[in-house]
Amino acid sequence: MKILLVDDHILFAKSLSIALCDNPEIEQFSSTKDIQNLEKQIATELPDILLIDINLGGLTDEDGLMLTQHLLERFPDQKIVILSGYNLPVYRKEAKKIGARGFISKDVEPDELLHILLTIKDGVTHFPREEVFIEELTDGERKVLELVASGVRRREIAEQLFISERTVSNHLQHIFEKLQVSSTVEMITKAIKLGYIAQSSIQRSCERKASCASGSDRS
Repeated sequence: MKILLVDDHILFAKSLSIALCDNPEIEQFSSTKDIQNLEKQIATELPDILLIDINLGGLTDEDGLMLTQHLLERFPDQKIVILSGYNLPVYRKEAKKIGARGFISKDVEPDELLHILLTIKDGVTHFPREEVFIEELTDGERKVLELVASGVRRREIAEQLFISERTVSNHLQHIFEKLQVSSTVEMITKAIKLGYIAQSSIQRSCERKASCASGSDRS
């Protein structure tokens, strides 16, 4: 079996290589951080399994799920498996929805990982059942969360979503309860970890604010 890993964590990539490469089932294991040449590498190496970390850090503006969706448009038959440090339903649902063949927690033992990858290679999908109940956010709550994380004020959120400020406040209260947080900063931090918000969107928001601030200073 040939495996190609896409991950921004060098230590994890090396550890996984050490754990898998001695097994006779593994014909080839390679890893990359080069997103720009990833399609070319896939076409050249023809991996049986493409492992993609859900959080790609600064490698690309896309998260692992967005990258998977993009790659499946180019390579519809490629078996792609999502890796995540957070075994959460919001990730698993989206991974399954976009066509990934599996979702695996990074906490999995090497022997179990190999077994899962072999079954996926043989055509079986792998989406583990939820172990800990985490109440998911509604569509309305997610929209409010995304706007708050982008720096939009409550009044503007109400105007954009055509709801009252009271409804915005109610949504935020429900989000705090579901995510078990007590501050906006904690809410955003946890939302990023849970996959509700892409970290790149927060970075772009900060860049826009900085740009606006510098523009105001010049004027």
